[in-house]
Amino acid sequence: MSAVDLKTLDRNQGTIPAEALDGLRAALRGTLCLPGEPGYDVARTLWNAMIDRRPAAIVCATGAADVMRAVGFAREHGLLLAVRGGGHNIAGNAVCDGGLMIDLSPMKSVRVDPAARTARVEPGVRLGEFDREAQAFGLATPLGINSTTGVAGFTLGGGFGWISRKHGLTVDNLLSVDLVTADGKLVHASDQENADLFWAVRGGGGNFGVITSFEYRLHPVGPEVLAGLIVHPFAQAKELLDGYRRFVASAPDEVTAWVVMRKAPPLPFLPAEVHGKEILVIAVCAIGDKQKAEKAIAPLRALGKPIADVIGPAPFVGWQTAFDPLLAPGARNYWKSHDFKKLDDGFIQVLLDAIGRLPTSECEIFIGHLGGAVNRVPADATAYPHRDVDFIMNVHTRWSDPAQDQACIAWARQLFDVSAPFATGGVYVNFMPEDETQRVQKGAYGPNYERLAKLKRKYDPTNLFRMNQNIHPVA
Repeated sequence: MSAVDLKTLDRNQGTIPAEALDGLRAALRGTLCLPGEPGYDVARTLWNAMIDRRPAAIVCATGAADVMRAVGFAREHGLLLAVRGGGHNIAGNAVCDGGLMIDLSPMKSVRVDPAARTARVEPGVRLGEFDREAQAFGLATPLGINSTTGVAGFTLGGGFGWISRKHGLTVDNLLSVDLVTADGKLVHASDQENADLFWAVRGGGGNFGVITSFEYRLHPVGPEVLAGLIVHPFAQAKELLDGYRRFVASAPDEVTAWVVMRKAPPLPFLPAEVHGKEILVIAVCAIGDKQKAEKAIAPLRALGKPIADVIGPAPFVGWQTAFDPLLAPGARNYWKSHDFKKLDDGFIQVLLDAIGRLPTSECEIFIGHLGGAVNRVPADATAYPHRDVDFIMNVHTRWSDPAQDQACIAWARQLFDVSAPFATGGVYVNFMPEDETQRVQKGAYGPNYERLAKLKRKYDPTNLFRMNQNIHPVA
């Protein structure tokens, strides 16, 4: 092996001697991939095709020891360092150009303790893999809506999903973590041990170390739930959104209803004449007693005159994959997001106007309803601070042709701007694209940022972990 040029933390170019790389390769249980070697292109390829970066070297870790060695190597040589879990984050910070990347995707263990209702999960696991193991025992923890999302980054940003109104955020169900800190040491963090670090990783992203193991609390869920879609013509959207906000204002915690506005995909239960036309979709998941669930969602099903109503009993693990075909890897994606306390009339009109200008058939506006158990946690209990938010909007632009980049991004930004007067100013950090670093302090973390910055100084004073929505260590 010859010497390799790698980018340093200050973005300058450095050279790593061949013997140093040989030593790293020999010390790993996993593999070290250089450009052109087997596994390199697979490891650097992310869900968002907008991101096309080429690390100088990739450590494909198979356990905590590999992570410790890789972090130690990066620190010793002052290298730019990126960490990949599932590779699904919109900002694409899992990969760096010219630096060292740690790929955690080989770390796939999921160990469920059905008696204790806990699970120990490694950082390369994806949501669907976790769901399948937990649902074998009729258990679950709040996770997202795309089964190919990685557990690690999703959790570290806060994490919400179909059962969050009943059981809280993902971080509200995190019991402990093992992580490698910037000094290369493996530490355990929980409410009882390194409690300040445990507070920080519950929403603070990858700023404080590389998680090698997550311990979650599980809840009895399913294995069958009442779930599905109600699809309406967009002509009814204003009345439907008015009815929707009345419904969610009194919905029980067991019921979650989200709205998606887009052009109709060619789903088999939709008439062919609807395909490609603007629609409003209400996606529903209700857990617990089936009869109570049916009664609870009846007012929602009575709204308007739907094109299709396909709500019914469904395996929870299957419902968790229902949106996978619309979120498959390989497309170009750009997101803009706001938090809201309510759906104002003016904001609803902004949404209606935007759907008339969708730049591609895959673009959509998502409105997620939270509240419930999520908002019963104090804002300073975890690093995730947005405990007074009832709705999250994600403007999801998606396309294939790079020639459409400018039009799609401009549409998302324009909608973001005109929505801002109705929003809280806060943002869910997992929905932030790479060009929103200015929102990290006030938008993502608000009142918790100062404490996070002090903890960053304590655990990562040189900002080794900076390939993220970065929290700078205070001077």
